[in-house]
Amino acid sequence: MDKHIELSYCCFEAFKVLAKNYLDVKSHDLFATIERLLGETNMIPADVAENLIPKSDDEDANVCLNNLVEALEKTKEKARKISVEDA
Repeated sequence: MDKHIELSYCCFEAFKVLAKNYLDVKSHDLFATIERLLGETNMIPADVAENLIPKSDDEDANVCLNNLVEALEKTKEKARKISVEDA
């Protein structure tokens, strides 16, 4: 039996909680960019968290936040391409 599960998208306030929990960061220079991109893109909190989790001991908050910015930009571009194709 298939079930449709409605997931909410990540807002900036939820992102800040995730950043604090995963990276122990309360503010960063990239927060403004991330806030803008979250407002322009639909990404669920699990995908945001996946990009915030350090993949190795060498990855710090800067690397993880840059990974998130890149993922948000890719998601935004993908959505733009889909809307152009549908038009």
